[in-house]
Amino acid sequence: MNEPVYLDHNGTTPVDAEVLEAMLPFFRRHFGNPSSATPLGGCARDAIENARGRVAALIGADPREIIFTGGGTEASNHAIFGFAARAPAHRRRIVTSSVEHPATDVPCQRLVEHGFQVRRLAVDRTGVVRLDQALAAIDADTALVTIIHAQNEVGTIQPVAELVGAARRHGVPIHVDAAQSVGKLPIDVKALGVDALTLAGHKLYAPKGVGALYLRREHDLPSLLGGAGQEAGRRPGTENVPYIVGLGQACTIAQRWLAAEAERLSVLREHLWDRLAAGVGGLTRVGAGAPCLPNTLNVLFPRIDGGRLLAATPEVAASTGSACHAGQARPSSVLLALGYAPDLAMGAVRLSLGRATTEADADRAAAALVSSWMALSSA
Repeated sequence: MNEPVYLDHNGTTPVDAEVLEAMLPFFRRHFGNPSSATPLGGCARDAIENARGRVAALIGADPREIIFTGGGTEASNHAIFGFAARAPAHRRRIVTSSVEHPATDVPCQRLVEHGFQVRRLAVDRTGVVRLDQALAAIDADTALVTIIHAQNEVGTIQPVAELVGAARRHGVPIHVDAAQSVGKLPIDVKALGVDALTLAGHKLYAPKGVGALYLRREHDLPSLLGGAGQEAGRRPGTENVPYIVGLGQACTIAQRWLAAEAERLSVLREHLWDRLAAGVGGLTRVGAGAPCLPNTLNVLFPRIDGGRLLAATPEVAASTGSACHAGQARPSSVLLALGYAPDLAMGAVRLSLGRATTEADADRAAAALVSSWMALSSA
């Protein structure tokens, strides 16, 4: 039996072979504690700093501005709670969007318990925040703007430059969740002007369980954890050296292939859309017309449930939305925020392509999905 076509790269990616090779020596041969004074410790410490430079190079940062974390969720929590803790007493508004990942939305909810008000910006039909609302919401009472860069379900890209401009005018720090966009889009944190940026290893062919937070050097945020002085006191605990090495290698690979791969995936995504649209009457493309991740296609199949469609199509490994909401038999809150009716939103299928995806894969997946839809919708 053939393996299913894997189209859930926004959920997670396989570990790249080069990444695994770079990691392996640090499990057995170079196993030292980076905080120790032994030669093995020095080797591990050097490997971490090398990886820090590689991560920084991918996003245009200074290596001293990179904090290694246990993943994207921890990085976003560090930024959101940290900036809230440092906010002046009169700044008690958090400005975010209505289509955030739970790693941003849940910390914002918790800040309400500590006297903060959360303003969630509405989005248009494509999933892009309404700038008029944003400009009105960001003012002298704002403690933080935290926004997703590329929406994980839909793929649409937020106007970060405009939001940074509004934040700067009022002296407000801005954090960007770039877990889905780092490695898929060119990102320069200096050019963007952001204060903090989240990245997650397993979204760019590094292992699960490692990520990083870019934090501008002028900021000194409190640590989420109490402990020793690792990561310049910002993230205590013995570092996960093999995974940090893997993240560094993954960033180097992403930088090497970024432009060519983005172009290839964009063409392949359009090919997949054309094949699906030709076979499914009334298929809706979510986010059409807006800037979008090159690998992401979210479609709404008419008259059927997306989860049921995928269950009937074992030839395709995909999802109905965020992996963090897998198994929930209700319409995506993101699609509802975009204004889609619940019954139409239930037909959502997110198809996210990756480095190994070929045109033959796209053709096979489209044919299988169309066949299943025809069978289910006529039953």
